[in-house]
Amino acid sequence: MPRTILSRPGSSVSVPEQEERRLGYNYQFPKNTEVFLRIPSLAVLAAAGLAAVPALFAADWKPVTPAELAQSAPKVEKDADAEALFWEVHVLDEAQSGQYPHSVFTHYVRIKIFTDRGKEKFGTLDIAYAGRTHVSDIAGRTTKANGETLELKKDAVFDRTLVRTGGLKVRAKSFAMPGVEPGSIIEYRWKESHEDMLADYVRIYFQRDIPVQFVKYYIKPLVHPYFPYGMRSITFHFQNSPFMKEANGFYSTYAENVPAFHEEPRMPAEAQVKPWMLLYYAPDTKLNPEKYWIERGRELYKDWKQSIKVNDEVRRAADKAIGDAKSDDERLRRLFEFCRREIKNTADQGSGLTAGGRSDRKENKTPADTLRQGLGTPREINLLFAALAAAAGFDVRLARVGDRDDVAFRADLANMYFLRSYDIAVKLGDAWKFFDAGSTYVPYGMLMWQEEGVAALVTDPREPALVVTPLSGPERSTERRRAALTLGEDGTVEGDVTIEYSGHFATGRKNRIAGDSDEKLEDEIKEAAKLGMSTAEVTNVKVENVNDPEKPLRESFHIRVPGYAQRTGKRLFVQPAFFQFNEAPLFTASERKYPIMFRYPWAEDDDVTIDIPAGYDLDNAEAPHSLAFGPIGKYMVGLTLTTDRRKLHYARKLIFGDSGAVYFPVEGYPQVKFAFDQMHQQDGHVVTLKQAGR
Repeated sequence: MPRTILSRPGSSVSVPEQEERRLGYNYQFPKNTEVFLRIPSLAVLAAAGLAAVPALFAADWKPVTPAELAQSAPKVEKDADAEALFWEVHVLDEAQSGQYPHSVFTHYVRIKIFTDRGKEKFGTLDIAYAGRTHVSDIAGRTTKANGETLELKKDAVFDRTLVRTGGLKVRAKSFAMPGVEPGSIIEYRWKESHEDMLADYVRIYFQRDIPVQFVKYYIKPLVHPYFPYGMRSITFHFQNSPFMKEANGFYSTYAENVPAFHEEPRMPAEAQVKPWMLLYYAPDTKLNPEKYWIERGRELYKDWKQSIKVNDEVRRAADKAIGDAKSDDERLRRLFEFCRREIKNTADQGSGLTAGGRSDRKENKTPADTLRQGLGTPREINLLFAALAAAAGFDVRLARVGDRDDVAFRADLANMYFLRSYDIAVKLGDAWKFFDAGSTYVPYGMLMWQEEGVAALVTDPREPALVVTPLSGPERSTERRRAALTLGEDGTVEGDVTIEYSGHFATGRKNRIAGDSDEKLEDEIKEAAKLGMSTAEVTNVKVENVNDPEKPLRESFHIRVPGYAQRTGKRLFVQPAFFQFNEAPLFTASERKYPIMFRYPWAEDDDVTIDIPAGYDLDNAEAPHSLAFGPIGKYMVGLTLTTDRRKLHYARKLIFGDSGAVYFPVEGYPQVKFAFDQMHQQDGHVVTLKQAGR
């Protein structure tokens, strides 16, 4: 498989100390700044006519040293199959005469190959890009151990599509390096240009999927009288070198001996564990974090209040939607369901809207416009819900929220970049309740899992508040599975299966499959069944409630699995935990580098019946054991035989995250692993059926 290199350097949990610096100055600024800037028009900067900049580096390759050729073992990770000797990136923000300002990233990589596996991994490469990014000037060469060099030919580079989904097309420049073998050195470079944008809130990563001896970035910010902003940086999870001034207006920073990034099961988002740096432009100001959040909360409230104007049309719609509802919760529920039922969401693939219907619609400037048009963006639908709630007399606010699947929020980093999502907050009693009517498949009373249990800035004209959004309990996100099976003498099981997903389980699956054809859904369910049961034959597939945000997603099908039970002589060995058949352990490593983070609390509820073949009886009566995890959850399992001894009944329930515990530090890994290993052992419990009279 070719290695994919992201063309862009970047595209609840405790965070190590972070630094904020401004390039071009030999001191550290306080850890705060303003975010979404009103930067002068790019057209103004283009018209200003900045001078052209020199080439980032000469076209010649750096000499390969005798020491590099002689290196026979990796230095950063002892078992690595290949190691980058250096990875250099020039980041240039420029605005040449008559052109819009834009960013250019130029990469230069040199890799030493040690093994045949290294040859396979890095001999063929993909440089991925998407949108308005252009990749050009690709060059490469291989230097063999004897010093012979082989140049990458231009006609060896070709374009191919990696992903095409939801209107997004990711392409790649693909090429195979010539003459790669253990002991050789490969090096390649390329330029990526990002049109009409600067390196403003761009992430640059210092860790790759290969160990790197030396990672260095050269950064040249845009400097111009019409552009009164300086570039700043914040580092995460590592200590980079101090910025040094280089030639031609560049500033450099580096890191040494960076190990390869190795993904671990149930780890936090990469931004919470990998070493990286955020680049952005900001005015040269110093802000007190506490004061910053208060001021920004007030400013956001003022801007947002203009977006939820309530007129008579909105009031009438609110009254009609609420009807005879009495309690505040029921009144809000009806307003929430009204927005889902009456307004088509342009972001919902299951809405029935065509591409033309989405692009040709008029922009909704007010909630009343959204009502009249009967469709809107997620933002417009949320604003409509807020306006309806305000019309009904509720205290309503915009809430800017964090993202648990991205970089963690810290109040001492006064920057709205870390609260980029938004929801609607409604005051009920003394507490704020949060809503997201604009995300079609999120049930009432829940948020997207990424937005639960995170910091939220509730805007207000006087006293904005930083609060934490609630985390839905495990009972809200349940996977409920039922199987009624018959076991044959040859070990084949056959029967009917039903699976229901609620809460976050359902939201994720509905978002993914909304708009898919029945044929595609059927194929997906068949493939999923074969992952654990390679011989499975699936028929009569039915999927229900895909487009209903409140009802559980329901999948049902008939299944036949030859060889499910193992037959030896007079005995059949059967695993009652049908839905865990052939399931691998979740955690296999004895040690771990990163914390454990489960996306959300959840519950599993399995009920399996297996009709025993005539002439067979239960040979051993031992049953699997239940487990308790204290306040975190419990695993309950039972195995019984009907009084006529013809049917096995297996019941399994798992509740995890009962106290909101979904994050565990590395030090807690042995306990978490032990708990899941114990569950896996009980899931794999086998009963023996013995044939009578032989």
